[in-house]
Amino acid sequence: MIHEEARRPREEARRRVLARMASWPTAYPRAFLALSALLTAIVYWALAPVSEALVGVLPIDGTSHLGGALQFFLYDTPKVLLLLTGIVFVMGTVNSAFSPERTRALLAGRREGFANVMAASLGVVTPFCSCSAVPLFIGFVQAGVPLGVTFSFLIAAPMVNEVALALLFGLFGWRIALLYLGLGLTVAIVAGWLIGRLGMEDSLEDWVRDMPRIAAQATEIRLTLAERIEAGFTAVREIVGKVWPYILGGIAIGAAIHGYVPEELMASIMGKDAWWSVPLAILIGVPMYTNAAGVIPIVQALLAKGAALGTVLAFMMSVIAVSLPEMVILRKILKPRLIAIFVAVVASGILLVGVVFNALV
Repeated sequence: MIHEEARRPREEARRRVLARMASWPTAYPRAFLALSALLTAIVYWALAPVSEALVGVLPIDGTSHLGGALQFFLYDTPKVLLLLTGIVFVMGTVNSAFSPERTRALLAGRREGFANVMAASLGVVTPFCSCSAVPLFIGFVQAGVPLGVTFSFLIAAPMVNEVALALLFGLFGWRIALLYLGLGLTVAIVAGWLIGRLGMEDSLEDWVRDMPRIAAQATEIRLTLAERIEAGFTAVREIVGKVWPYILGGIAIGAAIHGYVPEELMASIMGKDAWWSVPLAILIGVPMYTNAAGVIPIVQALLAKGAALGTVLAFMMSVIAVSLPEMVILRKILKPRLIAIFVAVVASGILLVGVVFNALV
């Protein structure tokens, strides 16, 4: 009994210390952001030598196929997770002001053309993915957003999101990131505009088309820096906590390609000289189910092995923008004819992008 009474104050003191540690980022938000940025930079630049040292102490030849694969996996896993966590946190603080209601209000009542550009641009900076397709689509229809504008948003949101761009920047540099941004926005804008020109509102499921219209209203959200940091933590828990298995799977596939696939074989399958490489990449990508964070390590390994840039970008876009699981989700609100046209238009745009860049780059 005496022992329990003596231990109770220590437990309470420990809980107070842990509570203080958990709350200090919001209590001192500027100090937390500065320290986090410094620690992230230090860890990022230490990844290469640490991964090389780890492979060096293992009883394997670092120049062998297995050694190359392990080096890729041990380096890319913490690198991609670190980049992803930082990006999601920063964008979570920024996106805390972008509610679905505000997004709908910004697009409602605008004409096609400029509205397609605006919708695709909003898709880049708003925190919505393909799993949000059904509720977002319903909300857009109820708010009177034109069908083609809605598709521009739904194509851009998963394909050209901030996570994809930041990971591309971290792994390949700003040229590839900007190239992907321009290509993705072009596909989203043009595909949405074309679908809007076809006038296919009758291809919505009847229950969606007959829903009562509502006025979209945007409420201004004012948050303190501490509240935005909390929003960033929430985004990290929700997004990183959900996608990390796909990241590990993508890096494992990338490591296997990096270590075991001969450059000559990859160049013959996905190189510039193979005219069928882009269509094949799209056909392979559509049935796959992953996201930008999971597919980018595979892209990295493919490029390192001699695959053509246009082919790889077409593969990445098809995986993210027209995946089979997303089509299954959209079937709840779209009739098969509209889904088929959506896939055909987007895939044609991706095919054109891949072919043109293989010819020019």
